[in-house]
Amino acid sequence: MSPSRVLVVDDEPDIRDLLREILEEEGYAVTVAGDAEHARIARREDHPDIALLDIWMPDVDGITLLNEWHGGEAPGFPVIMMSGHGTIETAVEATRLGAFDFVEKPLSLAKLLVTVRNALGSVTPRTGDGGRASLAPRRDLIGTSRSVVDLRERVARLAHGAAPVLVRGEPGTGKRTVAALLHEQGGRARQPRIEFDLGAVGNAAAVEALFGKDGAWQRAVGGVLVLNDLAELPPRGQAALFERIEQGSGPGAPRLVALTAEDLPALVEAGRFRADLYHALNAAAIHVPALRDHAEDLPELLSHFVDRMVAREGLVYRHFTVAAQNRLRHYDWPGNVAELASLVRHLLTLGESADIDTRAVEEALSELRPRVDVAATTMALPLDLPLREAREQFERAYLQHQLRAVGGRIGDLAQRVGMERTHLYRKLKSLGIEYGAKDKN
Repeated sequence: MSPSRVLVVDDEPDIRDLLREILEEEGYAVTVAGDAEHARIARREDHPDIALLDIWMPDVDGITLLNEWHGGEAPGFPVIMMSGHGTIETAVEATRLGAFDFVEKPLSLAKLLVTVRNALGSVTPRTGDGGRASLAPRRDLIGTSRSVVDLRERVARLAHGAAPVLVRGEPGTGKRTVAALLHEQGGRARQPRIEFDLGAVGNAAAVEALFGKDGAWQRAVGGVLVLNDLAELPPRGQAALFERIEQGSGPGAPRLVALTAEDLPALVEAGRFRADLYHALNAAAIHVPALRDHAEDLPELLSHFVDRMVAREGLVYRHFTVAAQNRLRHYDWPGNVAELASLVRHLLTLGESADIDTRAVEEALSELRPRVDVAATTMALPLDLPLREAREQFERAYLQHQLRAVGGRIGDLAQRVGMERTHLYRKLKSLGIEYGAKDKN
């Protein structure tokens, strides 16, 4: 199935380039336009499945263009409005004219990606024969090991229920995939799946964004609400969530799927997480195993990622030798399946020979995960380099160290180093740091 088509309309070249790169990394086909004239052409020729539309542009503003496209009726494809000068009135006007949502600049890329997924999940695309097809790519839990077989069976057993589900696992294991499968295999597959990333919003805004008017809970009515980074929910939000669960799954109530990489019992013991909420969620729990615990699935996972990246991203096919596969089976995979996907993409992108041998694997592992565990006070300072190069060396080592410390979670990294996510993504890109954006959960 072909990837979903995204049209990005923004008069700022940096924003267009950044969004194109991030969205293409997520598997979308992206067209960009810098003004209304080119946006009209792209809409007519590329038939987008979704559009990201800036409000303030030099020729025709985004509100006017939205009205021109849809005439105040329900849009033929979802439109997400973007603006650095947003007001409540503007957001209301955009929604009235058919916009799916409204996001403010500087963009939170994590929040934007969730909004894009939610928007695409709210419609079904056109197919050549006039039928309807799911916009989401077919998902599966890859592997034949006992742990993966058990995982698939547990997902299948819990998919048709209405009780909340707690999905636990280290970062990068595939918790989002499990949440998607619970939705797709259950009785609510035709209803919306709304993903809410608690790590992408501050504590002060989380409760309102989750339970307020037009919040995630309301938008998921009848469908499935996926709460990512559950441990980030502040105490007031935990109390409100427990109250909703206690009210039961009445008519229209969304089914809750909560994801966490944290040790919730330890947080309960420390007084940082409500015990009653934990027990209410843990009644139906799914543990997603770490990759090191089912390393026998490495050959099948490698084949899956190679085939997917060749088909979706146009990368050149390369084959992992048996020796290379054996080396990867004995790697500890602290970043789990997300790290494996990043490694495969790196090797397919940069390699030249048809085969990927152990030498290429060792070089890639060394490059993607250089050892910077030495305390800062004992690191050799690059005093003989020009200031710019010395600063880049320090920033690269510093961010790689902090990225490992937070288990690869970009939201946690942004908070830890005190950077806004948009600027952090740009910095990671400029320093050549891979962060496993495909599956950080």
